[in-house]
Amino acid sequence: MLKNNWKKIGMILIIIACIFNIMAKLMNKLSIKKEMLYSAQYMQQEQQNEQNQR
Repeated sequence: MLKNNWKKIGMILIIIACIFNIMAKLMNKLSIKKEMLYSAQYMQQEQQNEQNQR
């Protein structure tokens, strides 16, 4: 049975692996609000460092 259906089984395994990969990326992705906040904080710190160096 495995000999006859190895292509179908392989495709199913690949599809499942892709779904898990996509779900993991979506779950670990930062929200846009948090990304914007972190970017703003970084820019403020850089401006402060630049002013302190003058």
